[in-house]
Amino acid sequence: MTSDDPVFLITGASSGIGDATARAAARAGFRLVLGARSTERLAALAGELGGPDRAHAQRCDVTAWGDQEALATAARQRFGRLDVVFANAGFGAKRGFLEESPEQWRAMVLTNVLGVALTIRATLPALRESRGHYVLTGSVAGRRALPGSLYSATKWAVTSMGEGLRQEVDGTGIRVTLVEPGQVDTPFFDQRPTDALEPEDVARAVMFAVEQPPHVDVNELLVRPTAQSS
Repeated sequence: MTSDDPVFLITGASSGIGDATARAAARAGFRLVLGARSTERLAALAGELGGPDRAHAQRCDVTAWGDQEALATAARQRFGRLDVVFANAGFGAKRGFLEESPEQWRAMVLTNVLGVALTIRATLPALRESRGHYVLTGSVAGRRALPGSLYSATKWAVTSMGEGLRQEVDGTGIRVTLVEPGQVDTPFFDQRPTDALEPEDVARAVMFAVEQPPHVDVNELLVRPTAQSS
């Protein structure tokens, strides 16, 4: 491992898929820039993955443009480059348009949709320089509408954003991957599902796309548990 090792930025890095992907990327030789709102868990993860020389942890509310700018700036100031950006932060809601509160809906839409767009905006200049790679966390719910699910609508937006980004950066060398998990056993659920994917399963899918040769762009990865029928 050297000071020239590529740099991998992850939002929503403190738990679940973000945590698992950070660990997989560290094993693959990446230096890490880790963003999340949960600073205690984030700092502990960065310490496990090599400390300041290998992993930088910074609080980032993805709905706040200033936080996103600061995270992207920190990547370049600390490590001198940025190669992979994983826009992963997000959360869900109960199905039903009489469920949850309007405030919870607002927070979810801002995180799941605006948050991804702000991550792209904050990091695009750096990825143009490195001919880097975007990974966006979509969902199987972004491929088919779910009854009464505003969460599904947010993931449809991420699906569209991924394709729109791919078309915008066509010809620049930047790659774009939309990873679309089915049910994953993460803190996302109040009651943990059985026979679900583990976060490490999704992390392996992310790393599969990232580790392809530069001329190979894996645009979509739909990953379901074997037992999930739809």
